[in-house]
Amino acid sequence: MSFSKQNSFDDRRQTSASAREAMLTRFRARPGNDDPTVQARQAERRAIIVAREERAKERETQRRLEAERLAAIAAAERAAEAARKAAEIEAAAERARLAQAKQKEERDARYAARKAKIKLRR
Repeated sequence: MSFSKQNSFDDRRQTSASAREAMLTRFRARPGNDDPTVQARQAERRAIIVAREERAKERETQRRLEAERLAAIAAAERAAEAARKAAEIEAAAERARLAQAKQKEERDARYAARKAKIKLRR
């Protein structure tokens, strides 16, 4: 057998303790907050965050301007459509008035012709 060595309880405890100690030494060897490299890294991260926030604000401004532009275009289109409909309604009313005037003129002409015919018979 390749694993003929028996691990006793003490061996396992000792291995666990040494692993824990190694982890603590690595943690303690970490540079502190006053270390220049840590401060430089934090400053770099802050700069990245600030730049990201600025880009987000710029994107939001662009979105708002685009929305305002589209709203203005839509308002202009609605106004043009309303003006076109008003002109169409006015033209239809004018056509109706002219048609009514023409009908009245034709009716008056028929009436005058009928009166003239009646006068000729008498």
